[in-house]
Amino acid sequence: MADPTVGEERRDHKDVDAGAAFVLQSKGEWWHAGFHLTTAIVGPTILTLPYAFRGLGWELGIFCLTTMGIVTFYSYLLMSKVLAQCENAGRRHIRFRELAADVLGSGWMFYFVVFIQTGINCGIGIGAILLAGQCLEILYSSISPHGSLKLHDFIAMVTVVMIVLSQLPTFHSLRYINLCSLFLSLGYTALMVGACIHAGMSANAPAKDYSLEPKKSSRAFSAFTSISIIASIFGNGILPEIQATLAPPASGKMLKGLCMCYGVIGLTFYSAAVSGYWAFGNKSSSNIFNSLLPDNGTSLAPTWVLAIAVIFVLLQLFAIGLVYSQVAYEIMEKKSAMLPFFGDINGVVGAIGFIPLDFVLPMLLYNMTYKPPKSSFTYLVNTTIMVVFTGAGIMGAFSSIRKLVLDARQFKLFGNEVVD
Repeated sequence: MADPTVGEERRDHKDVDAGAAFVLQSKGEWWHAGFHLTTAIVGPTILTLPYAFRGLGWELGIFCLTTMGIVTFYSYLLMSKVLAQCENAGRRHIRFRELAADVLGSGWMFYFVVFIQTGINCGIGIGAILLAGQCLEILYSSISPHGSLKLHDFIAMVTVVMIVLSQLPTFHSLRYINLCSLFLSLGYTALMVGACIHAGMSANAPAKDYSLEPKKSSRAFSAFTSISIIASIFGNGILPEIQATLAPPASGKMLKGLCMCYGVIGLTFYSAAVSGYWAFGNKSSSNIFNSLLPDNGTSLAPTWVLAIAVIFVLLQLFAIGLVYSQVAYEIMEKKSAMLPFFGDINGVVGAIGFIPLDFVLPMLLYNMTYKPPKSSFTYLVNTTIMVVFTGAGIMGAFSSIRKLVLDARQFKLFGNEVVD
């Protein structure tokens, strides 16, 4: 059987395909990596963190958020080292699938990584478009409560804009756009936290109930779905592309870039999760804006604050659309307007996509590349992480798909709500 990577290697060295042309400008500094990493990880999906906490509770929610932060930082650092090691050996890789084929061989693992990457790109595209459309719908409803436009109309508009923006040039040229994206994430997080504190202290504040589901089986399913959502929020499917934008040597620059990124993560993730869950408890919506702007009552925060936050979210979503490869736009355009399940999609993408790619594959690649002794601490830590998160991914995939199927029964096609 022909090696599936041979054609790609020839194109990379001779004709340089479109994907390579997008990232091969190796001119970046460590702070540019920080901008790119922050845009790839810190996005509006953090608006789902209070929703994820409602399936875990306070203690387990904080524990999972902290554990996944530590594991992903370690995972991305290992991936950076493996890429640097291959480049030092004369084999430069700018895609996960090329790295996997080099280290693990060109058999089933190559096709598995291609499948996972495609799923992640589609999931991110669909999730970003859904959230952007919902944000537009929120703004429109506040201005024209009885207007004729529906959620699917705004999703179609966002899809067209994303397609146009995806035609812009190289990854490195996006560095200042991604710097703006970093400030936008800090901005809407601060506004959201302030809005949640205001809502939680207002006279119209909902009763604070942090209890979990009474049935043990439902509680377990909800917990694994929440873990999958948190995994998707920490996910980064384009680390090789980001490292390829850096001027050599890249590994030290990537470490500094990761530190910048995780500094922003510490500021945004915890404040969003804690403030939102404190204010709304187990009534937290998969988009916290829906909790702040309930359909059956008045706004629980100043409308102008929410309007600015929604605009910041929209602008950052367009930046994310520039950074991530846009895959299967025809599918997104036809299906995303029909499937209003933002939180559920996050869970599925996290379990099936990000957990294998970001919590398992980097440890496997490191062990295969550096070959640490099986009795060494590094090997044992890597193996433990792989085993634990493989199990979490399997359970998360089952529970997330189960919830998606259950929620699908509540809606008709082209509904005007996003299900929780």
